[in-house]
Amino acid sequence: MRDEFDETTLGIPAGAVRLEGDLTMPKRARGLVVFAHGSGSSRKSSRNRFVAKALVQRGLGTLLFDLLTADEERLDAVDAHLRFDIPLLAERLGAVTHWIRDTDAVPGVPLGYFGASTGAAAALIAAAEHPEDVRAVVSRGGRPDLAGAALASVRAPTLLIVGGRDTTVLRLNREALERLPGQKELTVVVGATHLFEEPGALEEVTRLAGDWFVRHLGASSDAEGRSHERSDEPRRSDDE
Repeated sequence: MRDEFDETTLGIPAGAVRLEGDLTMPKRARGLVVFAHGSGSSRKSSRNRFVAKALVQRGLGTLLFDLLTADEERLDAVDAHLRFDIPLLAERLGAVTHWIRDTDAVPGVPLGYFGASTGAAAALIAAAEHPEDVRAVVSRGGRPDLAGAALASVRAPTLLIVGGRDTTVLRLNREALERLPGQKELTVVVGATHLFEEPGALEEVTRLAGDWFVRHLGASSDAEGRSHERSDEPRRSDDE
């Protein structure tokens, strides 16, 4: 498999800082999915890396990067104030998006965002601010409600994935779904909690996310929208 994709560790400029990232690009990638991790997590998130590996196997490139620098993470470990600074995180994601479009290190392929927890709010804000660049968004156990007024400006087809036992987050996602325009969907993974730790739950997340990205990357993001909610049993087979 190693000869079928390229892996690169990057230092990505984002304003006054540089963010560490891991880029994996399959040969003839059909798109690139940029990950925005959740509060208190990093690009080393085992759950996001599990999803990313599955996306690469489906011909999608992935970029996992740290939303905070090492110094910022040390400060955040004390008072946890930066991990909930959604505007800052969205600004960082936007800067990375600009870098992707301007650099020769990444081929010109359609972009998607995969956000987890608070990272989903940052992804939705950045998608609203970069409608020409972002073709699809997937949220895993996310907090889209924290995107606030930006929800009404999201044009990218958006999939919200929530565990059926994650009741508070499920309610917040249902409310956010009503505020999203365009093409959108809420899928409930029955029996799953917030971190999708149950057998088969994370595998179901990867299937749903992969189907969404394969379907929408390369398609027009301003297509006439639709909305529905459905529930799926996890197919049987740590951090945000």
